[in-house]
Amino acid sequence: MEKQKNNTILEYYTIDVVHIIRYLSRKLWVIILSALLIGALTFSFFTFMVAPKYSSSIMLYVNNSSFSLGNTSFSISSSEITAAQSLVKTYGEILNNRTTLERVIDEAGLSYDYETIKDMVKSSLSNNTEIMKVTVTSEDPYEAAKIANCIAEVLPERISEIIDGASMEVVDAAVPNRNKVSPNITKNTIIGAMFGAVLAAMVLVLLAMLDDTIHDEEYIIQMYNYPILAKIPNLIQSGSKQSEYYYYYGGRKKKKDN
Repeated sequence: MEKQKNNTILEYYTIDVVHIIRYLSRKLWVIILSALLIGALTFSFFTFMVAPKYSSSIMLYVNNSSFSLGNTSFSISSSEITAAQSLVKTYGEILNNRTTLERVIDEAGLSYDYETIKDMVKSSLSNNTEIMKVTVTSEDPYEAAKIANCIAEVLPERISEIIDGASMEVVDAAVPNRNKVSPNITKNTIIGAMFGAVLAAMVLVLLAMLDDTIHDEEYIIQMYNYPILAKIPNLIQSGSKQSEYYYYYGGRKKKKDN
């Protein structure tokens, strides 16, 4: 009974961390090659396939004087930051309205449709103040500045049509900015290289875990619980006496002597 138990392969699976580390160290060149390859592909993609984009911004001051919307009157104080943020959010919704953006398209003489230009325009509150920042992103820096300045002309008129007494003043006009905002080629290349290295390491770890080749006597002892009776030495070593011994008994020594 005891003998049958010893001859049975262990039912549970153990992960040999040392074996995995050794396997990864032997295959380190695969990890490095994968990182370089994926990094090079990422660099090429974002350099030659993705068009760079540029942004240009305008700053608009939200007037805090009293105004009325329908039959309701509002009075906003400069100390009420929450109210100012609410106004900027309201003005941002008016900016993203189809009618407003179509006026911008006509004013700037663009060929874009409403959905396209909507994705190009973003509005936000500038540093928790009553200043609204509108940023336009385009593949052409001069086009981005042109669209932003058209918004500075169209948006105050549009708001005054909807909200009685409301007004906006231009704090800073847009100028072309030649510094691209995307893509970040260096950052994306590093991320691609890291992804390639991690992917290769994961595949190698999986291969190491699935490898059931007998590499040494420790593997037999751990997996099969068999005693080791003998170990065959490596006789094939060039220039050694063991090699001559091997050649002699293999019949090659006699050929040399002849």
